Amino acid sequence: MCRVLAYIGPEISLEQLLLTPTNSLINQALNPELHPELQLAGWGFGAWGEHLLRPEEPLVYHRPMAAFYDDNAGTLLPSLQASTVLAHVRAAAYDSKVVIADENCHPFSYEGTRWIVAQNGYLPGWQLLQRELLQHCKDEYLRQMRGSTDTEFIYVLLLSLLQGDRDEDVQRAVEELLRLVAGAMQSLNLPGLTKLKMALVSQDRVIGINWGLGHEGEVDPAGDWRELRKAEAGTKEFDLGMLLEPMHLLLGRNFDKDPGTYGFEECTEEEATAAVFASEPLTDDEWLPLEYGSIVFLTKDGERVTRRVEELSI
Repeated sequence: MCRVLAYIGPEISLEQLLLTPTNSLINQALNPELHPELQLAGWGFGAWGEHLLRPEEPLVYHRPMAAFYDDNAGTLLPSLQASTVLAHVRAAAYDSKVVIADENCHPFSYEGTRWIVAQNGYLPGWQLLQRELLQHCKDEYLRQMRGSTDTEFIYVLLLSLLQGDRDEDVQRAVEELLRLVAGAMQSLNLPGLTKLKMALVSQDRVIGINWGLGHEGEVDPAGDWRELRKAEAGTKEFDLGMLLEPMHLLLGRNFDKDPGTYGFEECTEEEATAAVFASEPLTDDEWLPLEYGSIVFLTKDGERVTRRVEELSI
C-alpha cells in the first residue's frame, strides 16, 4: 500500500510539512515503518492556501518517480505554504505490467467537484468489476479518467454516488460504494481483499476513511491486526493485518511555530488549531488511531479544528 498524509490548520511551509522532518512523507518513500515495500512509483500533493493566486482551487503537483529523486522537491516545497494539504507517495508491485506515469499519481482532482482523493488502498480485479459498477458512474467523471489505477476508478464511483457535500452525504456515499463493490464481487464471483484507506480532502476539510473487505469479500473480517502483521509479508495473514490496522491522527496547536518537526504544543482537543491524518505515525507523539470500520471528519472552523468519528456500516 501507499502512504498518505493530509493536513488542515494555519498556513505552513510544505517543506516543513513534507520534507524536513526525519520521518517525513517523502522519506517514507524510501523507509516506511509500517509497510514492507518501497514507495517508488510516484508522488504528488494538492494544496490550498490564501497566498496562492487561486486560493479556492487546489494546486496539484505530480511526478512519476520516487519522491526523494525528484529534483523539484527541494526548490518547489520551500516556496509554497498552505492551510490544507493532501500528499501521497505511491507503492506499486515490482512488475513490468505496472504503469509508472503521471496520470497514475495521486491525488486525483477532477473539474466539477471540490474533492480531491488519495489512498493507500487496493481494489482487486477492478477492471472486471467495472461490468457491474460502471452503471453507477456518471459520464461527467468517467470522461475525465486519464490513468489506469483502481484508486482513480474508486474516485469516479465515489463522486458519482455523492448526493451533497455534507459529512452525512459523504458517509452515505462511502457505505454505498462498499455495498456496490461487495455486490459486484459476489455477482461475478470475484471476491478479494479490498482496502479503502483513503483521504478525501477539500479546502479546510479532511475526511479520513479506514474500511474494506476481507479475502472472501466479507464486510467484517475478524482478526487482531498486531498478531496478523507478525506473519511473513505477502501472506494472506499479513495482508489481512494491513487491512485491519488503524490509520492515525494528530491534533494540536502551534504546529506552524515549530520548524522541522511535527511536534504540536500540547493542548486539549477543544483548543486544537491543526490536524494531521496519515497512514502511519510520523513522530513519537501520542497519535490517535482511526480504527478499521471508521470514518473521521476533520473541519477547520475559524481558528479551531474539530474532529468527529463515526462507525461505517452496510
